[in-house]
Amino acid sequence: MKRAVYAGSFDPITNGHLWMIERGAQLFDELVVAVGNNPDKHYTFSMPERLKAVQGAVQGMETVTVDSVEAAFLVRYARSVQADYILRGVRNVHDYDFERGMRHVNQDLEPAITSVFLMPPREMAEISSSLVKGLVGPEGWQEVVRDYVPQSSFGILLGKFGNK
Repeated sequence: MKRAVYAGSFDPITNGHLWMIERGAQLFDELVVAVGNNPDKHYTFSMPERLKAVQGAVQGMETVTVDSVEAAFLVRYARSVQADYILRGVRNVHDYDFERGMRHVNQDLEPAITSVFLMPPREMAEISSSLVKGLVGPEGWQEVVRDYVPQSSFGILLGKFGNK
């Protein structure tokens, strides 16, 4: 059985993340979506809010589970859930540089775990949680943001920012 972990902060989950999850579910027998919490980062949404949004986005995907991970190396978390693969997205050269370095560190820590990289299609490449949050505020933001996030994310965005 091929099990992989796809991790992120998902603050909030976007359609780009969802594309990665859908492709991961096609490639692997099981995919664990790990919602991360880095104590050095400031999150807009709480862990329970992010978990709920991710769970809502993957509802109906039978081979996908959602979990949280805190204060752990991703590769060690992957080992703890018996995953042999880490799924990562590469949108641009900056992602590539970062992910290449992390892949080497991960191999040093857990040589048996393989990093698998996917490049999203052009229409997804620029979608990020930061971009989505940056669109909130101006009049009509709801109509714009709705196109970049799953309904579960849109709900938490409306709950936090309403008609701001």
